[in-house]
Amino acid sequence: MPYSLRRLLIGSPLATSRMSHEKLSIPIGLAVLASDALSSVAYATEEILLALVLAGTAGLPYVLPVGIAIAVLILIVATSYRQTIREYPDGGGAYRVAQENLGVVPGLVAGAAMLTDYILTVAVSVTAGVAAVISAFPQLDPYRIPMAILVICIVALINLRGVRESGWVFAIPCYGFIISILVLLAVAAYRVVHTGFPPPAPAGSLPVVQALTWFLVLRAFASGCAALTGIESVANGVKVFKEPAAARGARVLAILGVLLTVLFVGITSLAHGYSITPSHTETVVSQIARHVFGRSWFYYVVQFSTFVILFLAANTSFAGFPRLASLLARDSYVPRQLANVGDRLVFNNGIVLLAGAAIALVIIFAGQTHALIPLYAVGVFLAFTLSQAGLVVRRWRQRQPGWRGGLAISAIGALTTLTVLCVLLLVKFTQGAWMIVLLLPLLVWQFRTIKQHYDGVARLLGTDHLTKLPTRPTTVIVPVAGLHQGVLRALRFARGLGCPVQAVHVGIDAGQADKLRRQWAELDSGLPLVVLKSPYRSLAQPLLEYVDEALERDPDAFVAVVIPEFVPQHWRHAVLHNQSAVLLHFALRSRPNAVLISIRYLLSEAVREATAGSLASEADASAAGEQPSDAPPEGPEPRRGEIPPA
Repeated sequence: MPYSLRRLLIGSPLATSRMSHEKLSIPIGLAVLASDALSSVAYATEEILLALVLAGTAGLPYVLPVGIAIAVLILIVATSYRQTIREYPDGGGAYRVAQENLGVVPGLVAGAAMLTDYILTVAVSVTAGVAAVISAFPQLDPYRIPMAILVICIVALINLRGVRESGWVFAIPCYGFIISILVLLAVAAYRVVHTGFPPPAPAGSLPVVQALTWFLVLRAFASGCAALTGIESVANGVKVFKEPAAARGARVLAILGVLLTVLFVGITSLAHGYSITPSHTETVVSQIARHVFGRSWFYYVVQFSTFVILFLAANTSFAGFPRLASLLARDSYVPRQLANVGDRLVFNNGIVLLAGAAIALVIIFAGQTHALIPLYAVGVFLAFTLSQAGLVVRRWRQRQPGWRGGLAISAIGALTTLTVLCVLLLVKFTQGAWMIVLLLPLLVWQFRTIKQHYDGVARLLGTDHLTKLPTRPTTVIVPVAGLHQGVLRALRFARGLGCPVQAVHVGIDAGQADKLRRQWAELDSGLPLVVLKSPYRSLAQPLLEYVDEALERDPDAFVAVVIPEFVPQHWRHAVLHNQSAVLLHFALRSRPNAVLISIRYLLSEAVREATAGSLASEADASAAGEQPSDAPPEGPEPRRGEIPPA
C-alpha cells in the first residue's frame, strides 16, 4: 500500500536515460528559477515603506529614490552573475566559485549562506502569499499558519514529481503574474497621463515614530534589497537547462534582470504616486490595484496571481536547495543521502529536508513575513560578495583575453554587494540578523565536522594496505525458540553455508525446554542443540554471553547468527507477537564480528501454499471418487537426519 500511494502521489519511476529529457527550455526555466526573484516585487516595496513610514508623511517620498537605487543594484548583480554562468557552466554558484578561488572556508560560508537563504525564501514567499490572500479575505487570518504549511507541502509534492513536470505546473501562474502586473502598470500609466495622481496626504497626517535620518533611509534600502533574492538561483541551477545550458542560463538571467527591474520600479513608482502607506491588513500591491481598478474583477485577478506566484516562488528554492545540497554531499560536507537522485530524477531527500525546515520557520515566527525579512537578505548578499570576489581572483590569476572587462564587472559587483552587506548588518543586526551571524559559523563548523567523520571512515575502511583477501573461520548459531516452519527454514539455510552449525535455545521455561529436546531428538537433524539457562528470564542476555564466549575462543573468527523471523500476513498482526527477532537484532549490533542474518518466513506465502495444497488434494480425491477430508493435508514424513523444506 505505501508503494502504491507513493506512485499515485509522485508518479512512476523514471529511467536514468530520461535525464536529458527532463531538462528545461528557456520559457519553462524562467518560470522555475526566476519565480522567487519576480515574486519579490509583491513585498519589496512594502518593506521599504514599512521603514520610511516611521518618519511619518515626510518619509514616504524617499521610496522612489530608494527603489531606483535598488533597481541599479539588480542590474549590477544580474550582470555579474552572467559572468558566473560563463565561467562555471556546470552550476554550483557562489559555493563552487568561492571554494575554488578563495579557499575551503569561504566556500563553506557561501554554501551555508545559500542553504539558509533557500529555506528563508520558502518561508518568506509562502507567508507573503498567505498575506495576499488575507488582504482579499480578512476572515482567513486565524488560519495563517495552517495555510502556509499546506502550501509548502503541496509545492514539495509537486517537486517530488520531477523538474520538468513541476516546471509545466508553475509556468502558467508565473506568466499570469507577469502579465497581470504589466497590465496594472500600463493601465495606471494611462490614467496618470490623463488624470494625474491624486493629491498626496497632508503633512503630519501620519504619526512620527522616528526622525528622518540617513540611518532610516539606509534601513529602508536594506529592507528593499529583498528584491534581489533569487537572482543567484539561475547560476546555481544552470544544469537544469537543455544544452547549451550555459547560453540558455545567461539568457534567462538577462530576461530576469530586465523584467525584475521594470516590475519593481513600476510598483515603487505607483506606491510613491498614490502615497501608499503600509497596512497590516492590506498589502501594497493590493492597495495599488484597488486604486487603479477598484474592487473590479481584475483587482481579484491581480490578487490571485500575486498570491499564486508568491506560493510558487518557493519552487525556486526547491530547485536550488537540493542541487546545492547534493554538491556539498558529494564533497562530504553534509550527509551523503542528499546526493542521491530519486526515482523521479530529483533529489528527494533535499526536497523533504527543505520543506521540513521551512515549516519549522513558519511555526516559530507565527507566519509573519515581516518577522522573517530581517533574517532574509544577509545570507544572500554574503553569497553575492563571495561569488563576485572569487571571480575577481579567478580572472586575475588566469588573465585570459578580455579579462580586464570581466574583472571590472565582477569587482564592481563585489564592492557593491559588500557595501550592501555592511548596511544590512548595521541596520538589521538587532532586528534579527544576529541569528544569521551566529548560525553561519555553526553551520560551517558542522560541515567540517561531517567532513572529518567521512574522512575518518574512509581511512578505517581503506584497503590500500591489504595484499590479499583474508579468510576467517565462521561458526553459525541459530536461535531456536521452538520447532516450526520458520525455524526449519533457518536451519536448512544455515546448514547450506558449509560451516559448523549450533542450534541454541534460551531456557526460560523448563517445560518448554524439555519439549524442545524431545522434538529435536525425534527430528534427528545431526545438529547439536544447546540449551542456555536464563535465571532472570532474559532472552537476549544469555545468547549474547554465548556469542561473546565463541568470539573469545577465536577473536579472528566470525559468528553468524541466523535469526528465524516470520512475517505476519497483515501488518496489523505484528503487534500480536513478541518481536524477539527485532530484539536480537538490536542486541547483537554492537558485536563487530557477529554477523546478523535474518531468514524471513512469510505467513502469507504459507497460507497460499496450504490453500493450493488443499485444493489439489480435493481435486485428486474427487477424481478417485472419494469424499474430500476436512483434515489439513499431511506432508511426507521427514526421514531421520533430514530437515524438511519450509
